[in-house]
Amino acid sequence: MKYIDEFQNPALARRLLDDIHATVTRPWALMEVCGGQTHTIIRHGIDQILPDEVELIHGPGCPVCVTPLEVIDKALEIASRPGVIFCSFGDMLRVPGTGRDLFQVRSEGGDVRVVYSPLDALRIAQENPGHEVVFFGIGFETTAPPNAMTVYQARKLGIANFSLLVSHVRVPPAIEAIMNSPSCRVQGFLAAGHVCSVMGTGEYPDLAARHRVPIVVTGFEPLDILEGVRRAVHLLERGEYTVDNAYERAVRPEGNPAALAMLEDVFEVTDRAWRGIGVIPDSGWRLSARYREFDAEHRFSVTGIDTREPAECRSGEVLQGLLKPHECEAFGTRCTPRTPLGATMVSSEGACAAYYLYRRLGLTPAASSGTAASREASPVA
Repeated sequence: MKYIDEFQNPALARRLLDDIHATVTRPWALMEVCGGQTHTIIRHGIDQILPDEVELIHGPGCPVCVTPLEVIDKALEIASRPGVIFCSFGDMLRVPGTGRDLFQVRSEGGDVRVVYSPLDALRIAQENPGHEVVFFGIGFETTAPPNAMTVYQARKLGIANFSLLVSHVRVPPAIEAIMNSPSCRVQGFLAAGHVCSVMGTGEYPDLAARHRVPIVVTGFEPLDILEGVRRAVHLLERGEYTVDNAYERAVRPEGNPAALAMLEDVFEVTDRAWRGIGVIPDSGWRLSARYREFDAEHRFSVTGIDTREPAECRSGEVLQGLLKPHECEAFGTRCTPRTPLGATMVSSEGACAAYYLYRRLGLTPAASSGTAASREASPVA
């Protein structure tokens, strides 16, 4: 109970927690899909104040973490070329590729710039007509609409020296892949409220019914997480496998019609590789044929990429919910935010980063368990 007093409304937190304790009668395993929710859980010790019967499993909800290594290496190759201005959000610059990252490319003379919006990159393209300007467009359904709008504007304004390196992923196919994995222990989901604010909840009822898992849409504040867990436990105890919207202040069932229309115009659904997991069918977007001229992969024709993950990095298992970050032998020693082996340690939404920031001093380091081959994870896809 030591963390309760840190909540914005301790009295409400206690009521929610008391209800969870009074309701639960057997063990349940819930997965939060969003990395932002993971950071809230670890920072505020929510997993430590829940009943022992309720386990929170961290899912692949960090957009930086799931960007495939091949795409990172393509970004590094494009950013290294003369005449290219490569624009990205700041949390991508330290994500390790095969042997280097975007910070290193910048130190070697590459024009790599941190921007705060894809429209910033479009403005840079307007101001530098003699350069090719590339924006690194990654993320889930939340960042896809502004990236789509930027490409739409580039076409409308005739800004031909702008392109998008696309690595967008979609949540529902990832849930499908997780549930189809033979190693899956998940019995319920806390769905990401910001994703549903864009896409709505229409794709979730079928998932919940087919896989017999309740899905509760929730927000990111500590009280949001507790309320989401409370509702999920009630549904599980009653044997109800439905969708419950606990984030009605931001999420409507139909989502955001304007954003959905923009996504449908600019993007098309495609298979997408997830770093540490593998290819998940229909789990991503790429630019549609109308906008293919703005696709950086087509424009720069990057080929011959030879990707190599560090042998001791276990971020794939972390992303699949098979391993807690501190159970990796390299956690906090050979793998830190300054010397990361994988993206989960450097991203602001990565599970390993959350454990390092808020939990590492109270954790017992994992003992070595042998070679990477001896602990190969069961892929979800």
